[in-house]
Amino acid sequence: MNADLIYPRKGDPQTVYLKNVVDSPFIHVGDYTMYNDFVNDPRDFQKNNVLYHYPVNGDALRIGRYCSVACGAKFLFASAFHSMASLATYPFPIFFEEWELDNTEIASAWEHRGDITVGNDVWIGYEAVILAGVTVGDGAIIGSRAVVTKDVPPYTIMGGVPARPIRRRFDDATVEKLLALRWWDWPEARVKQNLPALTAGKWEKLV
Repeated sequence: MNADLIYPRKGDPQTVYLKNVVDSPFIHVGDYTMYNDFVNDPRDFQKNNVLYHYPVNGDALRIGRYCSVACGAKFLFASAFHSMASLATYPFPIFFEEWELDNTEIASAWEHRGDITVGNDVWIGYEAVILAGVTVGDGAIIGSRAVVTKDVPPYTIMGGVPARPIRRRFDDATVEKLLALRWWDWPEARVKQNLPALTAGKWEKLV
């Protein structure tokens, strides 16, 4: 196991460990989280998939460990949301030179919804969109082309536009056990030792 690899699969240039291809101080990605892109270079995730994300706003993208992000998934930040508090939706503050405005008020052109936080062991489907201010719980699944506008509970499958809960992956008791287990925080050697049990859902075989 080597979480510092860019390409974890030999001969597969479409799949990367995401933390090793982003360099923004406002993007934080956990170990072994992977991104696959068969359209663009997956190393360009920061440019192609994290959109309207400008330092002036100070918002962050946080993705946990062991997540799977499919091709074309997008994360939309504050500057995608023009302010609706004003009478005009046109972003006059960003054209401060043209309109002779105070250049310290640029960020007032947008609604500020906050960070995007994705938990651990989350699967984000093909071309799904997650909006600013959303928190996705551990173990959740975001369906292909879903548009996530609200927080997602742990171990919940979401789909549609706007995304709505389809079902929970497990019953409440199992979800509670998984959240307490927090296997994604285990040392790599313990994860490897428990792979047969983790992948088969065999609680009794966990060590």
